[in-house]
Amino acid sequence: MVQFVGTRHMIDLVGAIGLDGLFRKLAAYIEDDFARWSEFEKTPRIAAHSKSGVIELMPTADHELYGFKYVNGHPQNPVQGLQTVTAFGMLADVATGYPEFLCEMTIATALRTAATSAMAAKYLARKNAGTMALIGLGAQAEFQAYAFKSILGIQELRVFDIDPSAYPKFMSNMAQSGIRITKAASAEEAVMGADIITTITADKRRATILSDNMVGAGVHINAVGGDCPGKTELHRDILLRSDIFVEFTPQTRIEGEIQQLDADHPVTELWQVIAGEKPGRTDAGQITLFDSVGFAVEDFSALRFFRDCVQDTRFYDDIDLIAEPADPRDLFGLLAISGSRPALALTL
Repeated sequence: MVQFVGTRHMIDLVGAIGLDGLFRKLAAYIEDDFARWSEFEKTPRIAAHSKSGVIELMPTADHELYGFKYVNGHPQNPVQGLQTVTAFGMLADVATGYPEFLCEMTIATALRTAATSAMAAKYLARKNAGTMALIGLGAQAEFQAYAFKSILGIQELRVFDIDPSAYPKFMSNMAQSGIRITKAASAEEAVMGADIITTITADKRRATILSDNMVGAGVHINAVGGDCPGKTELHRDILLRSDIFVEFTPQTRIEGEIQQLDADHPVTELWQVIAGEKPGRTDAGQITLFDSVGFAVEDFSALRFFRDCVQDTRFYDDIDLIAEPADPRDLFGLLAISGSRPALALTL
């Protein structure tokens, strides 16, 4: 049997843990795995692009577990009443190849993306950062807001979206957060006085969500929305003024904001900062940029976290996913057992 955490399980599990505790614990799992980065097999995600979006497979493994996530990104899906992103993931035992844990990852991806953003900001933002500008109020916005409150203690948000209908949803979901929220009339107004700027728009195109004159000294930019080829959010000149931190350089060169730069433009991988090999923020006036596109190790961490959370609880089901004949060499014998039962009239 394989343990399965479905959408209903995930919703109930999050409710049982609580968002504040969940984000802190999940970020700790991600941070631990980044600290042992060299133990993982790493490859850029395998993507199938179309005019309407992308479908991706994100695999990685350490010496004990193999993990992968299937995920899509289709920005026009909400017009049809569908999610922009859907996902599921699995952990398998490296020693046997047997799948052990299957999990919904539509909600889990939103949680791990936000947890990774806030974890990175611990190392890259100014100490005692209290105000964040949030540009883009789509499906990821509330997750980012709660993660930064839980992990960094952000108390004030200045928010903007070009779609006025995005505000009621966001404000309703954040009503019990305890965060002071100001609706800005423009992106320029949102970033004024912000310690951290999070950009998380969804359009699959090159865009200028932040222009160079909008970013002052000392700001940390959490650039989340530019996450596939041809999709960016920041003006190139911002990148040239920033110290840039990425997850996995070969993937970010293709998909991140740095696809706008020369292939040899210097960047620092976040794991190097966490492991103490490279500095993060070095002074209060430095502009830091986390060019976040998401990487398979983060999904691996999330799968480990949720697997550990559900043991000896009601938040999973066992599913019959693996054929297990009594004699491993006699797989056909399982069909023979089925053949001994009354036949159904099926026309194929």
